[in-house]
Amino acid sequence: MTRGNQRELARERNLKKQQQQKKSQPHQDGVKLDNRMERDADIMRKKQEAAAAKKAAEEAAARAEKNKNCKYSIH
Repeated sequence: MTRGNQRELARERNLKKQQQQKKSQPHQDGVKLDNRMERDADIMRKKQEAAAAKKAAEEAAARAEKNKNCKYSIH
């Protein structure tokens, strides 16, 4: 049991270290959870719209290329 004091000192140092890390972490700059969730949802909606537009453009280009390569028109 000679390490009892050493263990206690290590715990105290670790506790102080954790408190310092907690203080030094950047905060959310006053952004509330609801506001942050709404902002993130808007960002995701914009990303999804952009991805859908890109996919539609690629499909249109693929259809145009397919029609271009076709020798006979079936209209």
